[in-house]
Amino acid sequence: MTFTFRPLDPLKDAELLHGWVTHPKAAFWMMQDAKLEDVERAYMDIAADEHHHALLGLDADGEPAFLMEKYDPAHRELVGLYEPRPGDVGMHFLTPATDTPVHGFTRSVITAVMAHLFEDPAVLRVVVEPDVGNKAVHALNAAVGFVPEREIQKPEKVALLSFCTRTQFVAATGVAA
Repeated sequence: MTFTFRPLDPLKDAELLHGWVTHPKAAFWMMQDAKLEDVERAYMDIAADEHHHALLGLDADGEPAFLMEKYDPAHRELVGLYEPRPGDVGMHFLTPATDTPVHGFTRSVITAVMAHLFEDPAVLRVVVEPDVGNKAVHALNAAVGFVPEREIQKPEKVALLSFCTRTQFVAATGVAA
């Protein structure tokens, strides 16, 4: 599967995102009770933040297929919870719930997200901090080369801090980065 990326438009894309982030299968996104205005506000805040960016992943037809966020962990999400290195970038991704799942879709998404991040030569390592209970994403992370380091306590959850270098990504996926 081939994907492209475009910056998320907080107002234009809010209705689509609202459906994604409030779906019961998106429980780990922690926006289950969000109203449309809450989603608009959250993504307007991200759009205004120089250290946090939201992108939509588009399928081959140019239709939105998933959400990706990248952030600077020295300034967002993980401040004070680990020692950031130059070249670290944090990442979140969300695939929407569907009634017609496509085998391998989510793995294709995380692979595309990682390849996109590593297109930037300044990115040396990707950092993630999923909920410790999110076993499905732990398996996906491992499939693209992430290595768990330790559990950390964030304000909203206990998270599994994990890292993936460019070399680990290439070794796990065979995708040039």
